[in-house]
Order: sequence, then structure tokens, then C-alpha cells
Amino acid sequence: MITEIRWRQRLENLNKAFKHFESACIRDRYNELELAGLVKSYELTFELCWKTLKDYLYEAGIDVNSPRETIKKAYQTALLENADQWLNALDYRNKFSHIYDEKMVNDAVLYIKETLYPIIQRCVKILNEKAMEHE
Repeated sequence: MITEIRWRQRLENLNKAFKHFESACIRDRYNELELAGLVKSYELTFELCWKTLKDYLYEAGIDVNSPRETIKKAYQTALLENADQWLNALDYRNKFSHIYDEKMVNDAVLYIKETLYPIIQRCVKILNEKAMEHE
């Protein structure tokens, strides 16, 4: 029971973070501060995604520890649709803390909006559907 509460609480936090992330992704233009905000919003939302998946899997009797292990197991249990994209998303989460020039930032924004946003959006949708199934 405690683990179910934990994953649901984490899902609530993920939903809040995702709303901010989504609103940042749909913008057409960004100033320098907004660009940094988009990247940080991605990092936070990604972090909550994998941790919510981890908690959901634990509730289902599957114990995982690392983000990589969580992604692979979530893919095997059909919570995620493309493990390779998620593993790339994990790598990008780590890389984004080391981007400094304008071209790298612009490339990151494009990748976030075109590739990472859709996979996170789908994950959030699936997790919310799972929550509805268990009510």
C-alpha cells in the first residue's frame, strides 16, 4: 500500500513538472533565460519520469535501481515504447549540464522539442492511464 501511494505521489509531481515542460516546449522563441529554463525543465521532468517508472515497477513486484535498468525493464513491460530513445534521453540529460555555446544550446532545444518531448509525453500518458486502471 505504501509503495502504491509513493508512485501515485510521484506521478502527481511528474504531472506538474510535465505541464511546465510542455508549456516551455510549445514556445516558438526563447530568450537566454528561457532556453536555460527549457533545458532544466527537461532534466527535472526526465528525472521524475524514470523515478515514477521505478516506483510503478516496484509496486508491480519488479525491483530496479538505476535509470538505465528502469528504462530497460519499463520497455520490457510495455510502459515505454522505444528503449533506445529513452537511453539516448538519459545520455542527453547528462550531456545537457555541459553545454556552453549557443549552437549547442540551439541543438539541445531542437532535440528536446522534436524527440524528447514526444517520448516523455507518451510516458506520462501511459502512467496516468495505469493510475486510472488501478482506481
